[in-house]
Amino acid sequence: MHIEPGIVQGAKMGLSFATAAAAFGVVLKNSWTAIKTEGLISLLVRSVIATVLVFSFFEVLPRQPIGISEVHFILGSTLFLMFGAAPAAIGLALGLLTQGLLFAPYDLPMYFVNITTLLVPLMAVAAIAKRIIPAKTAYKDVTYKQALALSTAYQGGIVAWVAFWAFYGQGFGAETLASVGSFGAAYMIVILFEPLVDLGVLAMAKTFHQLKDSPLFHDRLYNGA
Repeated sequence: MHIEPGIVQGAKMGLSFATAAAAFGVVLKNSWTAIKTEGLISLLVRSVIATVLVFSFFEVLPRQPIGISEVHFILGSTLFLMFGAAPAAIGLALGLLTQGLLFAPYDLPMYFVNITTLLVPLMAVAAIAKRIIPAKTAYKDVTYKQALALSTAYQGGIVAWVAFWAFYGQGFGAETLASVGSFGAAYMIVILFEPLVDLGVLAMAKTFHQLKDSPLFHDRLYNGA
C-alpha cells in the first residue's frame, strides 16, 4: 500500500497533513480511553508488540509491487482483534515509521499519505466491529463471516485510499486507471486470505485462555463488552 514518492507532490501534499492529523487525533482519543479502561502499561505493552509485528509485516512477509503501489499483508483486522484499536493504530504508525527510517528513507516524504491509508480503514474496522459483533461476544469467538467483513473493510479501505491518492495526485489518465485497477484486483487475494489468518490466530488465543487477564492482549479478546 506504499504510495511511491512523486505520486502526490507539491501543494497537494497539504491534504495528507490534514488527513493524518485528523487520524492521529482519533488515535489519541482512543488511547486515552484505553488508558482509563485497561491502564497505561497495557496500552504501552500492546503498542510495542503491534509495532514489532507491523515492522515484520513490511519487512518479512511477501510484498509485490503491482500497479500504482505495493501489495502487503498488513493484517490490520488481526491487529485490531488481538490488541484493540489504539495499540493497533500506534503499531501501524510506528511500524511504518521505523521501516522508513531503517530501510526505506525514500518513502518518508510520503509518510502522511501512507499513514492515512493505514489508519482511516482501521477506524472503519472499529466502527463496523461494534455493529456486527454482539457486545457479549468475545473476539476469540468471531465467525468467518464477521472476520471477512472486518478484513474487507480494512483492505477495501486501503484500496480506496490508494486509488484516491493516485487520482488526486495524477489525474484520471488511462495509465493511472490501469495501475489502480491492477492494484485493486491483486488486493482481492489479501481480502480472502486475512480472515483465515484472523481465525487461525483467534483459535490459538483460545488455547492460551490463561492469558485472558494478561496486559498483552485487548480485554475484549477473551471477554464480552
